[in-house]
Amino acid sequence: QVQLVESGGGLVQAGGSLRLSCTASGRTLSNCAMGWFRQTPGKEREIVAAINSNGASTYSADSVKGRFTISRDNAKNTVYLQMNSLKPEDTAVYYCSARSVGFYRFRESEYNYWGQGTQVTVSS
Repeated sequence: QVQLVESGGGLVQAGGSLRLSCTASGRTLSNCAMGWFRQTPGKEREIVAAINSNGASTYSADSVKGRFTISRDNAKNTVYLQMNSLKPEDTAVYYCSARSVGFYRFRESEYNYWGQGTQVTVSS
């Protein structure tokens, strides 16, 4: 069983930066595609970014392209989400997720493991 733990969330002013981390225990992530999703009250969880198992291919949603960067360090069993130029509309609970296969997908249902989420709040 995989346990994912996110960290790095918090309160930041618009234009600021945060770096989210997701560390796994119970299994190596080196053969898992990873995704970051976010959710606000009353809305469905949406994908923000994803990365394949070896880090060679990444995806960023249009809403965050050019501002957010996903990366991974398989030696540390950790995935990161660097968030720059944050906007109030980025406020959400951010979730780390893992697939049991190496290539990423875009739908929540295609991810097998989830973290508990970390709150990101961007003030205007």
